[in-house]
Amino acid sequence: MEYMSLFMFAAVCLVLLCGYPVAFSLAGTALAFAGIGAMAGVFDNSFLLATPSRLYGLMNNQTLLAVPLFVFMGCMLQKSKIAENLLESMAMLFRNIPGGLGISVAVVGMLLAASTGIVGATVVTMGLISLPTMLKSNYSKAVATGTICATGTLGQIIPPSIALVLLGDVLSSAYQQAQRDMGIFNPDTVSVGDLFVGALIPGLVLVLLYIIYLFVLALVKPELLPAGEKLSKQEMHSRELSLLRDLTPPLALIIAVLGSILSGVATPTEAAGVGAFGAIILAIYKRQISLSVLRDVCQQTTRVTCMVFMILIGATIFSLVFRAYGGDELIKDIFTSMPGGVFMAVLVVMLVIFLLGFILDFIEITFVVVPIVGPVLLAMGVDPIWLGIMIGLNLQTSFLTPPFGFSLFYLRGVAPSHVKTTDIYMGVVPFIAIQVLMLCLLAAWPSLATWLPKVVYGP
Repeated sequence: MEYMSLFMFAAVCLVLLCGYPVAFSLAGTALAFAGIGAMAGVFDNSFLLATPSRLYGLMNNQTLLAVPLFVFMGCMLQKSKIAENLLESMAMLFRNIPGGLGISVAVVGMLLAASTGIVGATVVTMGLISLPTMLKSNYSKAVATGTICATGTLGQIIPPSIALVLLGDVLSSAYQQAQRDMGIFNPDTVSVGDLFVGALIPGLVLVLLYIIYLFVLALVKPELLPAGEKLSKQEMHSRELSLLRDLTPPLALIIAVLGSILSGVATPTEAAGVGAFGAIILAIYKRQISLSVLRDVCQQTTRVTCMVFMILIGATIFSLVFRAYGGDELIKDIFTSMPGGVFMAVLVVMLVIFLLGFILDFIEITFVVVPIVGPVLLAMGVDPIWLGIMIGLNLQTSFLTPPFGFSLFYLRGVAPSHVKTTDIYMGVVPFIAIQVLMLCLLAAWPSLATWLPKVVYGP
């Protein structure tokens, strides 16, 4: 019965593939295996007695309070039409540059990701706003859809990312557990703020790689990314003023949120409150606020938050039963006896997370997979910040990979009928290669993720 935990993990993946709700699939599968084990006399029911205290701990977790605040900020920014105005101004200003419209989409996608932190919202918003403009400018359907999908997933890695908030909380617990297992009873900590700071350089390098690819492609095959007509000096000056006006609000919000974290003035949770309040101010400034808008934003925030916490509750029950069957010890034995040491263990985990990204959302992977493999990898000496950024980039790549990438489905839902699904698949392939390259760069030079947190927070 020592492999019961692995059977349970396989069973929950099968149940999820059948289309059942994630939260109830996790909890239901775990309870079913607990019942089978109890009847067979191989499961200790006392493990389930820890459930109330675990759930109470979730209710008192201040870090997770950032989730509804960042979701509220992202939903409110969608209503303020900041991205729409910014994209229009930037696209007109850079239309003379080879691939200027595509580059504008990449930059606006980065800013939108840094403002909302929600992948689905970013992909859908960019698809509705930029795809018609790119197609009207005779851009290749594959290039247009690939650019939108790739830049939309930047919300996974560019702070303030909901994925990094959840990863930070889970990795913090895993890091403390790993140190306790090694006999360190005054453990170091890793925070959401550490992951935010650590993700800045990899995120910006990834955006730069996107821009370089689009620029080179426009030079080599200009018919795929045609340049627009040249503007007069007066029109250029007008567009520069318009861009400055449209760029100032989102930049101010990003600086307020990330600046308060980097300067140590606020924790990520407090910065999330600043962001939510700032989003309301921007909506008022854009005259997009009303009682109906506020109601819609609150309802959407409540739905997303309830989904996240229901999954977290289900994952907590799943984790308890998994550990009761000795799953954590089994995983530890497998990794420590694996040839290739730490490198092979990390590689296997990255491959598993990449494949699970086809069928599971980042929330399920964060709450189910990371607590299982995290303590083992961290006990083997893996840096927690580096591991968190690697997982975030890995999930971002799986979100793009055909045929099950979530971002592809998001864009397919808002793309016009004459844009074929094969166009979207072909368009994302170069960006998948770029993200794999970024993963390799981060694996070769971990300091891309670990250097800045040491500078900001000290060794």
